[in-house]
Amino acid sequence: MQTIDEIIAAGGTTTEAALQLYDDLEPITTNFMPGRWHGTEIPTGHQMDGLLKLTGWYGKLFIDTEHVHPLLFWTLDKKGVFAVNPKHIPLDMTFPKVDAIGVLAALLRVLETKDSKARMRMVEYRGKVSAAMCYDEKPIIDCFRKIDENRVMGAMDQKGVPQPYFFMLQRDDSPLELHF
Repeated sequence: MQTIDEIIAAGGTTTEAALQLYDDLEPITTNFMPGRWHGTEIPTGHQMDGLLKLTGWYGKLFIDTEHVHPLLFWTLDKKGVFAVNPKHIPLDMTFPKVDAIGVLAALLRVLETKDSKARMRMVEYRGKVSAAMCYDEKPIIDCFRKIDENRVMGAMDQKGVPQPYFFMLQRDDSPLELHF
């Protein structure tokens, strides 16, 4: 079985291999998640593969169980991040994979929000109860498993989409301007 580091270095894996790795990881509680997390996509052939990277996705911010910013994006100067309201982002369509990060990042600023748009709960997914992030206005739950003390693997479970979308989050305490 591939490790998470091998999968990231290889630029992705199959859904089956990602599920095998995910299923072998330990669950966590919501107490593990507070803080700012930098994200990395784990390509598996999902329709969203590559989209977050192209748009300048940074990661997520977990304040407490009731206040989560599920989508943080880099500012154009990469000195800070801003939160986006996912409500108006259509995730049920195929997106063109073009290198237009500046244009897309500018468009995302229109969807900027200061309000949290998700919360955390303990959820059973694939046979284990673990911390999960529930979007406020989307039928999406991101379910987390522990890689190590500073990294988690996420599986995005979206209603109506049979294949999960995978990503890794790494705790990030580096200085960064928060634009919200």
